[in-house]
Amino acid sequence: MTEQRGTGFTRRALLGAFAATTLVAAPTFSNAAGFLRGAGDIRRLKMYNGRTGERLDMIYWIEGDYIADAVKEVNFFMRDWRNNKVMNIDLRTIDIMTAAHNLLDVNEPYMLLSGYRSPETNAMLRSRSSGVAKNSRHLRGEAADLRLGSRSVQQMARAAAACRAGGVGRYSRSNFVHMDCGPVRVWGS
Repeated sequence: MTEQRGTGFTRRALLGAFAATTLVAAPTFSNAAGFLRGAGDIRRLKMYNGRTGERLDMIYWIEGDYIADAVKEVNFFMRDWRNNKVMNIDLRTIDIMTAAHNLLDVNEPYMLLSGYRSPETNAMLRSRSSGVAKNSRHLRGEAADLRLGSRSVQQMARAAAACRAGGVGRYSRSNFVHMDCGPVRVWGS
């Protein structure tokens, strides 16, 4: 950690001030990248998967650049756990998830319920539930279904919708929120 002589500010204090300013100014931005702008020089995603037992705490963006190896790890983490098929997750979806997490001001990682879904998995889920879309954005790596123990579905959905960057589905009965990088829209209860 370096300290600027003469100003009395550390780099950490300066980044903290920028991050606080971003949270206050966030409602004026029109997309997830806007929410993350000025939040310091890193973007970090924290998740765990109850099905696989895996955990992810990944800095995937530094000073304006996505880190290819980190994004690769996110892609693998968000794979279809039923058959281990991996798809590149749309970076906009990752940014929406991160921006919403930042707005919620939590340290708790997301619980990932569903990231990428292979056509086989999507077809199997559709046969069991009318709530699974035939052309789901999960099939293209553009969506995630997430849960936080410390926040309600309504709180999570409000944070994601505040990003004005994609679709937000509230699934209160199943206790999760769907976030995607498609057209801006909100559904569910």
